[in-house]
Amino acid sequence: MAYLRFIPDVTNVDFVKWRYLAFAIDGLLLLVAIVSMWTNGFNLGIDFRGGVLLETKAAHTIEISQVRAKVGSRGLNDVQVQYVAGGACDTPVRSCVLIRARPEAGQSEDAAAASIKHKLGSEYIFRNTQVIGPKVSGELFRDGILATVLAVAMISIYVAVRFEWQYGIGALIATGHDVFVTAGLYAFTQLDFSINSVAALLLLAGYSINDTVVVFDRLRENRRKFKRMPLGELINLSTNQIATRTTLVSVATALTIIPLLFFGGPALFDFSAAILFGILVGTFSSTYVASMLLLYLPSVGGQIREPETATAS
Repeated sequence: MAYLRFIPDVTNVDFVKWRYLAFAIDGLLLLVAIVSMWTNGFNLGIDFRGGVLLETKAAHTIEISQVRAKVGSRGLNDVQVQYVAGGACDTPVRSCVLIRARPEAGQSEDAAAASIKHKLGSEYIFRNTQVIGPKVSGELFRDGILATVLAVAMISIYVAVRFEWQYGIGALIATGHDVFVTAGLYAFTQLDFSINSVAALLLLAGYSINDTVVVFDRLRENRRKFKRMPLGELINLSTNQIATRTTLVSVATALTIIPLLFFGGPALFDFSAAILFGILVGTFSSTYVASMLLLYLPSVGGQIREPETATAS
């Protein structure tokens, strides 16, 4: 039975030819990430710098300016108030807000939470209260960064053992690149960097290496079939064979994240935005970072190296 195809089974793109343009785009992304981290830093959430977080609901429409005026008095620092949507918070519109604050020196987090509740009064119902001390937040931040670095390192070691050491270096750089650029998104946009952000970066590391391993596996398979094919042509052939699969998987994954972005509320917005951005970056890096690096590393399995003559046929 005939059916309509929007994407061909096998593409015919000279990926190797366009690698320099891809490197330039990638270099720009890395530069923006580095500058953003250097100048802006991360907008650490309550998880990583300590403080209190309260979600409150009222029977009437809440004005953020009024809540901020009541809460933002002496005894609290960095008071942030934002609307919460979804679930019971949609009726009436703007009836829920999320309040973040840090206590001043000498005041405990529990005292700060009690102070906020007292200032707002009984007309507000507090649906969720989180209190995190500075010691716990510092440990969470350190452990989160360590977990991310170890995950990338262990993934790269696995690839090096599973394939060859050149592939391990490509996987290390590609996966680390995806995590770093996505972390740069947090610094550039000043999205809250919380424990959910670490979860997003770890998830992206796994997603990125999945795409990269698919490319590497097809490269190894074609290497056995076409032993005298130049490496550049081999990369083009392998990448074109899995380009449709990679595109469809990325689109399908993105479609499952988009509802979380628009309807998941503020608690999931930062997480979902990072995942969507990371999917785009990961798809790009599996094609133009991981595999193209093999052109500049010692010969893989004795493959002929003629990258400049590589052209998709």
